[in-house]
Amino acid sequence: MDMAPPVIPESRPQTTAPVPSSQPQRNLLNPLPLSASQEAQVRDIYYKRVRSRCADEIKDFAACAAGRTFTIPWTCRAQQFAMNSCMIAHATKAESDAAREEWFAGRMEQKSKRDAEAIEIEKRRAEIIEMTRRQEEKERLEAERTRAQNSTKQSQKRNESPDAINNEPKKGWFWGK
Repeated sequence: MDMAPPVIPESRPQTTAPVPSSQPQRNLLNPLPLSASQEAQVRDIYYKRVRSRCADEIKDFAACAAGRTFTIPWTCRAQQFAMNSCMIAHATKAESDAAREEWFAGRMEQKSKRDAEAIEIEKRRAEIIEMTRRQEEKERLEAERTRAQNSTKQSQKRNESPDAINNEPKKGWFWGK
């Protein structure tokens, strides 16, 4: 009995030189791997751009389809074909890349806006802290002033002549009324 030749192909030598590992390859159109929700946002921008380019054909098809139900495929065949042809013609890789770039530009704009808001918040926070410090300093000086006034009044009372204190009529149960 003859055996079948092995199915595993023989390894061939590489014909292209390997990319040096010191320089990582960067995809400039997709600099970051995006999450599923971010990809959905890019896809929404992409579809919006394609629909905007085919707005006239979509309006024609919508006008034809208005008021119809199951007869749309037969009655509006020409408008549907024009709309689909336009959408296919504009749904290109270049349009997808443009949508991705638009998404990244919007993302960077949002980031710069958040950074500007954070700077404004920090300025306001510093201003409030300074106002609070000034108010506390003002209250501290006012408290020192009132303490000084109270201490001078008390020292004046103590320094009054003892004769003035002794000349006062004595009151109480022992001295009479």
